[in-house]
Amino acid sequence: MIRVAKRAAIVVTIAVAAIAVFAWQMQRRYVAPGPLTAPATAFIPKGSHLDEAAGRLVDAGVIHDKWVMILGAKLQGARIKAGEYLFQPGQSVEAVVAQLVEGHTIVHKLTIPEGLTVRRVLEMIHDADFLAGEIIHHPDEGMIMPDTLLLSRDDQRAEVVARLEHSMEQTLDRLWANRAADLPLTNKHDALVLASIVERETAIAAERPHVAAVFENRLKLGMRLQSDPTVIYGLSEGLGTLPRPLNHADLSANHPWNTYVITGLPPTPIAAPGKAAIEAVLHPSPSQDLYFVANGGGGHAFAKSLTEHNVNVTRLRHLETNGPDRP
Repeated sequence: MIRVAKRAAIVVTIAVAAIAVFAWQMQRRYVAPGPLTAPATAFIPKGSHLDEAAGRLVDAGVIHDKWVMILGAKLQGARIKAGEYLFQPGQSVEAVVAQLVEGHTIVHKLTIPEGLTVRRVLEMIHDADFLAGEIIHHPDEGMIMPDTLLLSRDDQRAEVVARLEHSMEQTLDRLWANRAADLPLTNKHDALVLASIVERETAIAAERPHVAAVFENRLKLGMRLQSDPTVIYGLSEGLGTLPRPLNHADLSANHPWNTYVITGLPPTPIAAPGKAAIEAVLHPSPSQDLYFVANGGGGHAFAKSLTEHNVNVTRLRHLETNGPDRP
């Protein structure tokens, strides 16, 4: 009986020693530098289990052995997060698990500039290859808030579109509630339409309230807006740009956005205006000007009368023909 007990004790001792050696080896491998020699990315899909995530990291060359990660993560009680990750050269399994737990994923930027049509914006979202899913809803023209979005791989395109549309709705509601008095605008839709025209007429922030004032002065007097970007929109099938300059025939074209032909605002916005353009329309400059034309230097020359405007036009034609340094 004593011999049996001794043998059993020896077996237990050997087993404990073996476990201790195994644990020591696993710990060494858990904290040892990993195999990467250059930065690498790996994607852990939503709903992935720990063994699937570890397998993906082995396939990506981030770690040597998935079981080292599985055992170490389970002992820590680690709960990993899905996403796309960038891993650094020599990163240990321990550091990899910590990164997965903290959820430090790659952030993708998608910038929607001011002045794009809905068609253009939806094309950008469709072409963003890090997004997933289909676009299932096309917002009305102008109803997309220009913004720079911070997104993750496999974010849904439909959710991105809904987010931009909701942001424009909120912004328009907030700014309309604080509008100036006596504007020639009946509702928020009118404000969005005019803001889109202002957005396409000038890229200079300081000019926007002045340009808005010119158009609103014209609306009050029943004058046609005579805005080239509205003509372009009507001819471009929703693109907002043409591959050629406008010509005289274009200004007589019969379509609802031709503000050389129609009186008042066109039926829809011609692009997505930014917040500054909406604010400009709702708080125009105190000006009596009715005209503006390019000044040859990137901005515009404004005028109260047609006579003064014609002088500005003549000056522009001279600059275009002779350049700024010739008399």
